[in-house]
Amino acid sequence: MFVQRVVPDLPSRSLEEARRFYGEVLGLQPVMDHGWVVALADPRRPEARIQFMTADATAPMVPDVSIEVDDVDAAHDAAVRAGAEILHPLTDESWGVRRFFLRDPDGHVISVLAHT
Repeated sequence: MFVQRVVPDLPSRSLEEARRFYGEVLGLQPVMDHGWVVALADPRRPEARIQFMTADATAPMVPDVSIEVDDVDAAHDAAVRAGAEILHPLTDESWGVRRFFLRDPDGHVISVLAHT
């Protein structure tokens, strides 16, 4: 298993305001918008990405960071073996990801996912 991408997730009161602010100040453009989450990226470097969330569609909280891996099942197995607190079970989401949430030792909520 290897990490493919790490994306900060910031809570937002207004996705439209976040989109406007980061577009005007840093030139970031929307690359994904599900209504409750919007991802903004540099058009020349799409890996330079940040996400803003008003809520999460299926999980009870907004994560602090999303980590995309090539094998989310292996990551989940490793988390369980390590005794990590699983906050959202391994789930196939309708928007094309398989993911779970865990809490790290400092209390941060981590979404670990793979695109399906």
